[in-house]
Amino acid sequence: QVRLAESGGGSVQAGGSLRLSCTRSGRTFSNYGMAWFRQAPGKEREFVSAISWSGGFTLYADSVKGRFIISRDNAKNTLALQMNSLKPDDTAVYYCAVDLSGIPGTQRYDYEYWGQGTQVTVAS
Repeated sequence: QVRLAESGGGSVQAGGSLRLSCTRSGRTFSNYGMAWFRQAPGKEREFVSAISWSGGFTLYADSVKGRFIISRDNAKNTLALQMNSLKPDDTAVYYCAVDLSGIPGTQRYDYEYWGQGTQVTVAS
């Protein structure tokens, strides 16, 4: 079993920054991809960013490109998302996810394990 726990969410003014973290525990394995998704009220869960096992390959949604930075520390089993220049449209519950294939994708079905999410609220 894999457990994912997100933290770091909160409320911030537009233009501000937040740093989300996700800690993985449970079953031990390697060479897996990780990603962040988000879900705003009344909307579908959408892809935000993904990263390969080595960290050498990253993907970003167009809406966050240039503002968000994904990173991971495999020794600590953590994933992070640095969010800068936040906008009200970034308001959502943010989820981290694990892809055992190791090739990060942008679709929900690419990921086998999910965290419970952390709320991010950006006020205008």
